[in-house]
Amino acid sequence: MSNLSTIFAALGDPTRFAIVERLLKHGEQPAGELLDAGPISAPAISRHLKVLRHAGIIDQRIDRQRRLYSVRPEAVQTIGAWTMTHREFWQSSLDRLELALQQESVRK
Repeated sequence: MSNLSTIFAALGDPTRFAIVERLLKHGEQPAGELLDAGPISAPAISRHLKVLRHAGIIDQRIDRQRRLYSVRPEAVQTIGAWTMTHREFWQSSLDRLELALQQESVRK
């Protein structure tokens, strides 16, 4: 599994993000079905898929002459864990702010 900065860098491109969103929504897809992820050519889709594979976000499975792509659950779990860690930080910060505002209003 790649590190988070590599994952986020790969997902920072709108086309790659759209590809991952489509795979999450519809499940495993052949490369040809992903062409409507943006106004780009088949070779460009292949390059985007390669970046996503190297970042550890998607897997490629070969079925005869087709290349099938799916999102790796580990990538989603990694992003989810990072998000939850930061959510806890912001929630505790907001809780402290609320307490400080309540104490300030009591003093007035």
